[in-house]
Amino acid sequence: MDTPEPVRPAVHVPVLLDRVTELLGPACAADGAVLVDATLGLAGHALSLLGAHPGLRLIGLDRDPEARAEATARIAAAGHADRATLVPAVFDELPDVLDRLGVPEVQAVLFDLGVSSLQLDRADRGFSYATDGPLDMRMDTEAPLTAAEVVNTYPAADLARVLRVYGEERFASRIAAAIVRERARTPFTGTERLAHLVRESIPAATRRTGGNPAKRTFQALRIEVNDELGVLQRALPAALEALAVGGRIAVITFHSLEDRIVKQTLAAGAADRTPPELPVRLPEYGPVLRLLTRGGEAASEAEVAANPRAASARVRAAERIRRAA
Repeated sequence: MDTPEPVRPAVHVPVLLDRVTELLGPACAADGAVLVDATLGLAGHALSLLGAHPGLRLIGLDRDPEARAEATARIAAAGHADRATLVPAVFDELPDVLDRLGVPEVQAVLFDLGVSSLQLDRADRGFSYATDGPLDMRMDTEAPLTAAEVVNTYPAADLARVLRVYGEERFASRIAAAIVRERARTPFTGTERLAHLVRESIPAATRRTGGNPAKRTFQALRIEVNDELGVLQRALPAALEALAVGGRIAVITFHSLEDRIVKQTLAAGAADRTPPELPVRLPEYGPVLRLLTRGGEAASEAEVAANPRAASARVRAAERIRRAA
């Protein structure tokens, strides 16, 4: 299959760029250090770290062929092609990728979760509720499940569950019932019709606040189509296991479900597991991680003003301080 031509957005603004570069910088400074950008996207964070650390090697993972094509072009234009290996993979495939490349451990891992600018800005990818496009939402364009299939085939109870759990949508049952009623007349094929239906299904008083009322439904469908939370739950422990002592991980999330998974995983690694009945702490049960952030750090007001997509972003980071016994 031919590599797709890069589709270049006019502007790409990586979220929390300075803070991520600061958090991961110490782990990337040594010659031969390896950074895994597990959600490469348009390579904004990776380019910043490659530019700051001339001895750094990048392994970039992304399931989206358009994103990989654009990232390849950007990295080559910056003169870093000889230090970058880009792999078509979902980030829970990290252990297999490192095994194939013969890399036993890495010094830094970055996850920038959610939808990339390339995906949001392309109406034909179906991620945006603001412009009409096909109901697709696949990050991997060759994956079998599309948003149209979810919307047109899931029973009402399953649809409501997806919207309630993944979108945290209060009116999940009302929206699901309306979808089932309308698809019986004509199946859904485009984002505009679905966004309109969601808006009409939500009480008028609720529609006046909180932004576009379709946001939560589109988030839920995207998570379901791409198994985003399942992939994250599998990928985080694998990424932590791959970290060398002194290695660092940073994770940018965009909604509470992702952030909760990251918070719990990092907190577990930073906890002392000495049995409570013992009078002293045992070193072999001590923490394997040191938290580098206090909670989920948000973007500054200035960054949000310049890049509204940063408004919901949170970053958490940790450093591996020892290997588990």
